[in-house]
Amino acid sequence: MNAYIFPGQGAQFSGMGLDLYENAPEAQHLFEDANEILGFNITDIMFEGTAEALKETKVTQPAIFLHSVILAKTLGESFKPDMVAGHSLGEFSALVANGALTFKDGLRLVSQRAKAMQKACEIQPSTMAAVLGLEDKVVEDICAKTEGIVVAANYNCPGQLVISGEIDAINRACEAMKEAGARRALVLPVGGAFHSPMMEPAREELAAAIENTNFSKPNCPIYQNVTANAVIKEAEIKKNLISQLTAPVRWTQSVQQMIADGATLFTEVGPGKVLQGLVKKINREAQTAAAKIETKA
Repeated sequence: MNAYIFPGQGAQFSGMGLDLYENAPEAQHLFEDANEILGFNITDIMFEGTAEALKETKVTQPAIFLHSVILAKTLGESFKPDMVAGHSLGEFSALVANGALTFKDGLRLVSQRAKAMQKACEIQPSTMAAVLGLEDKVVEDICAKTEGIVVAANYNCPGQLVISGEIDAINRACEAMKEAGARRALVLPVGGAFHSPMMEPAREELAAAIENTNFSKPNCPIYQNVTANAVIKEAEIKKNLISQLTAPVRWTQSVQQMIADGATLFTEVGPGKVLQGLVKKINREAQTAAAKIETKA
């Protein structure tokens, strides 16, 4: 069974999407539509902008979404997912790819999500940290015992968790992780505590937008971050999407469940190869690939 997976924030690079724009007429139309929907020329920043310009949340999230979704749409007949999943932001790309959301609605929601997250980051300084070499339970226990807000945010693969919360609490937790034997506990260069209770203002703002957006019956299940299980009902998809901003990304558990449900090939659709690497760390036997553009004359 073919599983298609979609990356999240951090996968961006200067020049992203230019090959799609130059080689696929359908991609050109979609990129131009995106400029109109967003109200600024995101293509200029994606194709020619600096890494610094691409780092701004209101640009990064739509840019990665566009690269992933437009690539999926240029795959033509070869794009036949039996199941999909996306890491954090990538969940929106996956929902367009499996027909639950239109391109336009998906892009609008991603743009609103990015702005809401940026606003939440400005309310109170917060951050995230990568913890390597500890079991999930040990990380969770240290977070629970640490004073202040700090939670497990991204279960990326066994032995690689990201924690999220208040700056002081993250620093305290990192010290405790090292004392507990972590190979590394490193504060990340991010603008806020994503997938933590500190994103509650953004969750509330996004909830209204999601509730007012029409979702269709998807053509295959999506394994959502919040539950790590196959979801096909529109109401459940919406509910999980709203919870996602303050809940952890259960990527390890999602991939394990997809394999249990019959996934034999994981194809990453979008910039970078991060998810392919994580899948291999979760299960060495899993087959992975990168989606490639089908050019049209």
